[in-house]
Amino acid sequence: MKVLARIVVLGFFIFGLCLGTPAYGASPAATSRSAIDSEDLAGGNFAGQNLQGVEFSQVNLTNADLSGSDLRGAVFNSTLLEATNLHGADFSNGIAYLSKFTEADLTDAIFVEAILLRSTFENAKIDGADFSFAVLDGPQQKKLCAVATGVNPVTGIATADSLGC
Repeated sequence: MKVLARIVVLGFFIFGLCLGTPAYGASPAATSRSAIDSEDLAGGNFAGQNLQGVEFSQVNLTNADLSGSDLRGAVFNSTLLEATNLHGADFSNGIAYLSKFTEADLTDAIFVEAILLRSTFENAKIDGADFSFAVLDGPQQKKLCAVATGVNPVTGIATADSLGC
């Protein structure tokens, strides 16, 4: 059943790409730019910001603070998120492709229906994170299952259950 749900989510994503319209567009109030390419934003403070639908491509967000940010529908493409604080961020329906979440704080973050293919999560803190219906590479899912603890305070879903452990 979980495999079928992931296939359906992936199908909607591909369908959305074919239409050329993202599920969530960045509102003008969210950010002055809807796409950020090849920039060094290491150590930046984006805590609590509305970053819906913003596309980050080859951006360095090492040690950045994105805690509590609204990242629904955002895209991280080949983005470096090492030691980044995403505590309590909402990345629902987001896409992270070829991105590195090494030692990132994903505590209480929401990754519901996110597509996280070819992304890595080495030593990431995932206590209370919700990955319900997220699409991950099998080896990454197994690594996350090995350290999955807690319950997301917003969704009420246990991290291990959301990963299908």
